[in-house]
Amino acid sequence: MSRDPYEVLGVKRDVPQKDIQSAYRKLAKKLHPDLNPGDKKAEDKFKEVSAAYGILGDEEKRARFDRGEIDSSGAEQAPRSYYRDYAAHDGQRGPYQNTGGFADFGDADDIFSSFFSRRSRGQSQMQGQDRHYTMEVDFLDAINGAKKQISLPDGPALDVQIPPGTRDGQTLRLKGKGEPGFGGGPAGDALIAVHVRPHRFYTRDGDDIRLELPISLAEAVLGGKVRVPTPSGDVTVTLQPNSNTGKVLRLKGKGAPVRGKENGDAYISLKIVLPDTPDPELTRFVSEWQAGKAQDPRKTMGG
Repeated sequence: MSRDPYEVLGVKRDVPQKDIQSAYRKLAKKLHPDLNPGDKKAEDKFKEVSAAYGILGDEEKRARFDRGEIDSSGAEQAPRSYYRDYAAHDGQRGPYQNTGGFADFGDADDIFSSFFSRRSRGQSQMQGQDRHYTMEVDFLDAINGAKKQISLPDGPALDVQIPPGTRDGQTLRLKGKGEPGFGGGPAGDALIAVHVRPHRFYTRDGDDIRLELPISLAEAVLGGKVRVPTPSGDVTVTLQPNSNTGKVLRLKGKGAPVRGKENGDAYISLKIVLPDTPDPELTRFVSEWQAGKAQDPRKTMGG
């Protein structure tokens, strides 16, 4: 014997008729085979839900079931299944072609109702669902652009073009690489969320790139030309004499590419770095350097 139709639809016995319809609509939208291609479990569940609604959706049949005149399969004294209204039998049309099975799906502007109404006339087209993926890319590949490949668990690998200037968390769309469409409709898209790996010395600030550049004490005091790495290649900049830690240099157009606009800038913060090994000559000079001893670099901090 079939399960109790109230149990199948997940409703109590005393609910109004509109709640029966609402429960059926909700389950049918979730389980319909057109929306779950190849899922035998969903198909069987849909048949069970349809059979339950065949009894409870009809007020007269529901009343007869409640009075015990018919059982959960719709059978009376001798087994005679009312399930034939929803299952293909003796050459009749199956539940996925039966337009009457969706007569209760609401007004004409209801999306689901409209879908099945059109499908019954052989005119239904629905775009396939999108597929969602994630991928990690290196910082410089995101800034400069690159071609990568993403391996799919359920299909061939996809070639993905990383546009120059891609941001962390940005979603790339590959048109037509999602689920197949219904009724000849177009395929969905593949949506790829990009996660950018941190770089060991570059950081991104909007469209700008920031970099802390170590310089020697001699370079800081005397100035001169130094090599500065940028995402688009090395450049040479000239330091002014007495360049201090914290001084910021701006390299125009050396930041992240921006589509349709000028590139961002690169901002270089100087940081004086002493030799790893103490230099006796430098130590002797500083110990005798009276002006250096008189300097108070923290005077602006008070105290």
